Amino acid sequence: MNARARGAAPPSATVPDASDSATNPGGLTVRAAAERLGVTPRTLKYYEELGLVLPARSQGRYRIYDEEALAGFARILQLRSIGFSLQAITEFMKRPLEAAKNGNMQLSSRSLRSIRSALRDQLSTVDQRIAAVRQELNETLTVRKQLEADLAYVDGRLAGEPIDALLEQRRKDSK
Repeated sequence: MNARARGAAPPSATVPDASDSATNPGGLTVRAAAERLGVTPRTLKYYEELGLVLPARSQGRYRIYDEEALAGFARILQLRSIGFSLQAITEFMKRPLEAAKNGNMQLSSRSLRSIRSALRDQLSTVDQRIAAVRQELNETLTVRKQLEADLAYVDGRLAGEPIDALLEQRRKDSK
C-alpha cells in the first residue's frame, strides 16, 4: 500500500469517476481533475510536490489522475476543509508502512505514536478555533441585543411614545 491508498477518501466522500475522460480512458488530466475536485491545477501539482498524491504519467509524460489519486485528493481536501494543516496531513500520509504478522502493510507503532501526537496538536488547534468562534458569537449576540433595543426605541419614538418612558424601558432592559 502506498501513500495514495492510505489517503483514500472515506465511503462518505464523493470521488469523481475518472473513467469518463475521452482522451485518457485510464484517468483525467490535471485540468479535468482540478475541475472535478473544485480546485486549481496548481493545487493538485502542489500536493504532488509535497508527495501526498502520486499521479500516473501518460506516454507523453502528462499527469493522469486515476480514481485512487482522485480519492487521495478528496481525502486531503476534506481534511483541509475541517482545518487540518498540510503539515499534519503530510505527516500522516508520508509515514512508512511495515509488514504485520498477517502480511498486511500497516503503520508502525512509532509512526502511530507520532501521528497521535500530531493529531492531538491539531485537536488542540481546532478546540482553540471553536473557543474563538464561541467568543465571537457571544460578542455578536450582545451587539444584536443592543441593536434590538435601539430599534425598539426608534420604533417607540416613531409611534409617538413619550421619550421618558422609552428611556426608562431601555434602562430596565440593559440590567
